[in-house]
Amino acid sequence: TFGDTRAFRRRVVEISPAMIGTVPVYDAVARYGKAVAQISVDDFFDVVRLHAEDGVDFMTIHAGLTRAAVQRLRRNPRLTHVVSRGGSLLLEWMERNERENPFYEHFDRLLDLCRHYDVTLSLGDGLRPGCLHDATDAAQIQELIVLGELTKHCWQADVQVMIEGPGHVPLNEVVANMQLEKKLCHGAPFYVLGPIVTDVAPGYDHITSAIGGALAATYGA
Repeated sequence: TFGDTRAFRRRVVEISPAMIGTVPVYDAVARYGKAVAQISVDDFFDVVRLHAEDGVDFMTIHAGLTRAAVQRLRRNPRLTHVVSRGGSLLLEWMERNERENPFYEHFDRLLDLCRHYDVTLSLGDGLRPGCLHDATDAAQIQELIVLGELTKHCWQADVQVMIEGPGHVPLNEVVANMQLEKKLCHGAPFYVLGPIVTDVAPGYDHITSAIGGALAATYGA
């Protein structure tokens, strides 16, 4: 997210035996050096194309954070609001420009690039909970419903897709989150950011997320 990101990205792709994923929205901010609201739709998609040309295997795109989801968020205030970096950047862009999420509005354009360059789409959860208080709330589920609809569009366009899952989820809600994703996203692969099952162990996320991850894996992550 700083400096010559393209040279770095190409070098990583060249030497890494593992799959490489990127978040183009991060790079758009670094590449153009503009205020977020001044980045154009074409700017966003030019960065997506550059990442695809550089040979990344998958990209995380927060296409499910729609204006409807933002309204749901406003009607159901959170303790920690939006903690996703990509989600917060797109939220600022949408609010300042009073426009729909460009990756949702022009989703077919995104799919054309993914299909052409054989890039897997990782549908990011821009409204994932940042604390246990916000877990499994209306905004998170609103976005998940949209991600499920976009999943079908991906498959119809012959683009591989996976769904990014929540971060902070109390232990007793992990299974429900897995079941919701499997149902709403039609069994698409689900990868979870933990889930982190407590807010009170900073510095020990490797432990708190392993607990949530073990339970999530048991139910299909």
